[in-house]
Amino acid sequence: MNNYNFINPEFLYLLAIPIAYIIWLSLRKRNLSSEILFSNTKSIKHLKTLKIKFRNLPIILKLISCCLLIFALARPQSSINWEESTTEGIDIVLSMDISGSMLAEDLKPNRLEASKDVAVDFISKRINDRIGLVIFSGESFTQCPLTTDHNVLINLFKDVKSGMVEDGTAIGMGLATAVNRLKDSKAISKVIILLTDGVNNKGVVAPFTAAEIAKKFGIRVYTIGVGTEGFAPYPFQTPFGTQYQDVEVQIDEKTLQDIASVTDGKYFRATNNSKLKEIYKDIDKLEKSKIEVTEFHKRSEEFLRFAFPALLLLLSSFILEISYLKQIP
Repeated sequence: MNNYNFINPEFLYLLAIPIAYIIWLSLRKRNLSSEILFSNTKSIKHLKTLKIKFRNLPIILKLISCCLLIFALARPQSSINWEESTTEGIDIVLSMDISGSMLAEDLKPNRLEASKDVAVDFISKRINDRIGLVIFSGESFTQCPLTTDHNVLINLFKDVKSGMVEDGTAIGMGLATAVNRLKDSKAISKVIILLTDGVNNKGVVAPFTAAEIAKKFGIRVYTIGVGTEGFAPYPFQTPFGTQYQDVEVQIDEKTLQDIASVTDGKYFRATNNSKLKEIYKDIDKLEKSKIEVTEFHKRSEEFLRFAFPALLLLLSSFILEISYLKQIP
């Protein structure tokens, strides 16, 4: 961006001199004016030559030159400022429980869909990060590896539904698979967001063991327990259509807290939709991409732009006075 300023702005007050001179000339011309009567104008038409019309040109050129020289004395400078930014993103893997209990409707429309909606909104805001998706139930697998193509990731996220794998809750497997996606990452920060609504009851890897592995690779884990307090309405199919039964909410908060503590992360509890949104906002604030901004400034002296034209106008005025507009005493 170009900016202009004067190093010696006090010289600009000298502009009052040519302005005062112009006013003085105007008053002097008015006071010295006189009238001569002619019977007709034919006898003076030949006097209206170019020389008469431009007789004041040298004075005008000198006044313009004077103004330009004053601007030159004020030392105008132009400065160009620009910035260069370097962004280092974070590698994030979302590990999400898709077991049958995620269909409980204590969150609207249910736990799984509410979690997907909030996660998609989170992804859309992390434009500088590589993000991947792991889903787990009785087993776990990678739905999408780490990618910066968030549109592809969001489309794959929308395809996630309960029943894609054997039912159950293999928290350790879900965490271990996510760790496997991040262990070779060179990112400045590696993060797993693990979301579940139950108790570990499947899988060959214990949750705490997976947490120890995550710690070894410098991966921070944020854990989210999703589900209301007490009982939650759970849909099930009958010959008469969908019926609802209140099922006790059982979340292994101790295990989720231990996972977060071991990996220097944080545990959150989402009991409703708004709370779940707030949790993702908090994580978004905690995990910021590193952005380095370098500012550059370049200054240039601009007085020659005023000085050269001023000298040319003075020279032109002098040439006119000794040649074409020369006055005979």
